[in-house]
Amino acid sequence: MQFYPKARQRRLSISNPAVRRSRLQFLKLAGLNFALLQLLFLALFSYLFGSLFRQTDHVHNINVVFVDYDGGLIGTAVRQAYQQLEGEGFPTLIERSPQQFESPTTLQSAVCNVDYWAALYTTPNASDRLATALTGGDAASYNQSDVLIYIWNEARYSTVADSAIASNLDSLSQTARVAYYQLNGTGALQALPRTDVAAVEVFTSPWTLTAVDIQPTIQGSRLIYNTLVFILILIQDFFFLGTVNGLYAQLNLWMKLSPKRMVTFRLLLSAAYTFVGSLCAAGSIWAFRKGWHVNGNQFVLTWMAIWLFGHLNFLTLDVFTVWLPPPFVPMALITWIVLNVTSILLPFELSPAFYQWAYALPAHALYQILIDIWSGGCNPQLGYALPVLFAYELSSLTLSCIGVYRRSHLAFVANEGEEKKLQECIAATLAEKDEPAVLEKSTPRREDEAGEGAAPTDEEGTLESGAPMRRLRTIPTSTERQELVDRITRETSRLRRERTVERGPKFDLVGE
Repeated sequence: MQFYPKARQRRLSISNPAVRRSRLQFLKLAGLNFALLQLLFLALFSYLFGSLFRQTDHVHNINVVFVDYDGGLIGTAVRQAYQQLEGEGFPTLIERSPQQFESPTTLQSAVCNVDYWAALYTTPNASDRLATALTGGDAASYNQSDVLIYIWNEARYSTVADSAIASNLDSLSQTARVAYYQLNGTGALQALPRTDVAAVEVFTSPWTLTAVDIQPTIQGSRLIYNTLVFILILIQDFFFLGTVNGLYAQLNLWMKLSPKRMVTFRLLLSAAYTFVGSLCAAGSIWAFRKGWHVNGNQFVLTWMAIWLFGHLNFLTLDVFTVWLPPPFVPMALITWIVLNVTSILLPFELSPAFYQWAYALPAHALYQILIDIWSGGCNPQLGYALPVLFAYELSSLTLSCIGVYRRSHLAFVANEGEEKKLQECIAATLAEKDEPAVLEKSTPRREDEAGEGAAPTDEEGTLESGAPMRRLRTIPTSTERQELVDRITRETSRLRRERTVERGPKFDLVGE
């Protein structure tokens, strides 16, 4: 048994003129799309990697407020440590007086309101308590964790916050400890009771940096909250949109239904699809949230926020399919995905200033809302984020509705042109084949033309009756011809409506 025997039958030679023309056209179109796609992806790669370029050199844009409630050597040690570590790769420490922030509670409010990424402070009388513990007085009751404390919100770009804030502040604490030894090490060592184990332990480890995390976010799935989750939501909408538009075209609904009815139905269908899709996305996040302290109210808010984003994205992609040439729709899709995901990979403080234009993208607005929901209101960006999302929702809704009328109009115009061309072809064919025929009957030529008026003899009558007869043809009238044309047209239209397209999906090429 041969391997797919029909695959080799009736194939043209590579030198055949028809193949040569097709080959040249193929090379031209393939070369054009080759160049366009390579340039597109080069631009997208450059844009994506540009947002991450020299990320560590932008860490100084992360602002941390420092308040010295102690007013002693520990605060001085922290300042000296910061002078040593200060640079482009270290957060900026902004010192404020205790009068501006009267208590740690006000510091937490400042972090919660995103005035600062974190707050570092020394506790009141920390230096005095440390000095007393080093002399052996209250060493056993000395609390090393109640000296230097920082407040942060790990839910706010958790992977970035770990390295840019937590790690750097830990380095600051270690360096401040060394600075403290330089400031007070000799005196403390002289006063240190050698037999007091607790005092010796305090001397070797005067404090431990303590973190107050507004929303601990340590689950492994946090790595994809601002990457794959958004990518899947965007692609999910695109696939269903392609299915819906394909069914409309295949079933010729653009010609059958009124635009108003189609607008209503498509809106209900898109709302239902994105409603279920957002439920699946939010449910997946909650199903793998182990160790993450969030509640049912936050789940519902997350669901609703993702639903709004999914629906506006569905409408925006529909606008692409309406107003862009078909060959450019896949390019617009991948560009839309990359732009949106790049806007949430890093906080804008760690990217070049150019990328701040992405405040206008819906993915960035949604991620700010999700951070606010997950951290219990400690990212109050709703005043900016919700208007952005609703601006996309309303504008895309308007253009998408207009697009339904546009598609219906173009489908009707195309159908009219096709039917007219078909009728002209049929009429032309009938006019060529149905030429008038002369009705005639063939008779034998008489040899004696003089006796033209004489009655035929029996022999002649016999010959005449047995002479061959020409085929008789009737001339169709114009009414009959028009009826035939109409009947053929109706049958052709019926067959076209019933025909199904079984070819697989393909991309339209630029230049076709």
